[in-house]
Amino acid sequence: MTTQADPVTTRPSPSPSPSPPPTPSPAPERKSASPAARRPDARRRRRLGPGRPIPFGAAVGPLLLLAVWSLGSLTGLLDERTLSAPWTVLATTGDLIASGRLQESLLISTQRAGLGLAFGVLIGTVLALVAGLSRWGEAVIDGPVQIKRAIPALALLPLLILWLGIDERMKVVTIVLGVFVPVYIHTHNGLRSIDQRYVELAESLRLRPTQFVRRVVLPGALPGFLLGLRFAVVSAWLALVVVEQINSTSGIGYMMELARQYGQTDIIIVGLVLYGILGLLSDGAVRLVQRRALSWRRTLAD
Repeated sequence: MTTQADPVTTRPSPSPSPSPPPTPSPAPERKSASPAARRPDARRRRRLGPGRPIPFGAAVGPLLLLAVWSLGSLTGLLDERTLSAPWTVLATTGDLIASGRLQESLLISTQRAGLGLAFGVLIGTVLALVAGLSRWGEAVIDGPVQIKRAIPALALLPLLILWLGIDERMKVVTIVLGVFVPVYIHTHNGLRSIDQRYVELAESLRLRPTQFVRRVVLPGALPGFLLGLRFAVVSAWLALVVVEQINSTSGIGYMMELARQYGQTDIIIVGLVLYGILGLLSDGAVRLVQRRALSWRRTLAD
C-alpha cells in the first residue's frame, strides 16, 4: 500500500518577486576617502588661529607708515613747513650726528629713562610681593597705589617741582612714579591668579616660605610681571618726554623744545622719530625676554 504525499508539502512555493538592487551606503565612501579629501577640513580648522608668524612682521607697520609719509611729501599733500619730508629729516639727523649733539642728548635721555625704569620696576615688584602675600600688606598698599593710578603724572609735576626743584631728581622721580604702577598692577594680579592647588601642594610638601616664594610665587607671577614691564617701558619714555620739556637744559626733549622756539620742524621730527624707535626697541627687547622666559606656555600667538 503506497502512501500519498501531503498536498501541502508538495505544493511548490511561490517564487519571490525580484527586489531592486540595494543602494550603496555612503559610510564606506567616508571610510575609504583619501587623506587629500580630508585636507580641506584640516585647513579650515587651522585658519581659526592667526596663522604662522610673519618674518620681520614688527617692521611692516612702521615701513608702511614711512611709505605713506614719503608719498605725501612727494605729492605735496604734506607741507614742508608743517611736516618735513623723510629725506630732510634724514639729512638733519646726519648733521646732528656729525656735530655730536644727537649722541649727547641720546645718552642723557637714556640715563634718565634707565634710572627711572630700574627704580620703578624694583619698587613696583616689592610692593606687589608684599601686597600679594599678605592681607595686611594689601590693605595698606593697594589703596594708595590705586589712587596714584587714577592721578596723571602731569598733575603731580607742580608739586614735584616745589618739593624737588627742576634738577635731575625731579625728572627721575617722575619717571619712577609712571613706571612702578603698571609693574605693581600686573604683578599683583599675577600673584592673585596663582592656582590654589599649587599652594596646597606646597603646604603638603612642607615647603619653607623662601622655597614657596622661589618655586611657586615667582614662576606664577612671572607672566604678569613681564606684561607689566612692557607697559612700564613705554611709560618711562612717555614720562621722559614730559620732564625733558620742562626747564631742562639737556636731552632729546630739550633739543626739541629749542627747535620749537626757532621753528625747526625737521629737528622736532628727528626727536619724535628717535623717541618712537627707542620705545619700539625697548618693547621688542621685553617681548623677546617674555618669549624666552615663557617658552613653556602654548598660546594663540605661537
